Amino acid sequence: MNNRLRELREERGWSQGQLAEQLDVSRQTINALETSKYDPSLPLAFRIAHLFGEPIESIFLPDAD
Repeated sequence: MNNRLRELREERGWSQGQLAEQLDVSRQTINALETSKYDPSLPLAFRIAHLFGEPIESIFLPDAD
């Protein structure tokens, strides 16, 4: 799954650590999400969408097959 997490984070001038703190996850989790090494749980995806004020489907995009 691809995502726009890095783009959204950088637009706000947040570090990975700052975003992690706001979402109550580790910085390593944010890094894994941004590099598509980890797909978020549904509750985490909802928290991310709420934080950025965007629908989940505008942040997380299915892989192009």
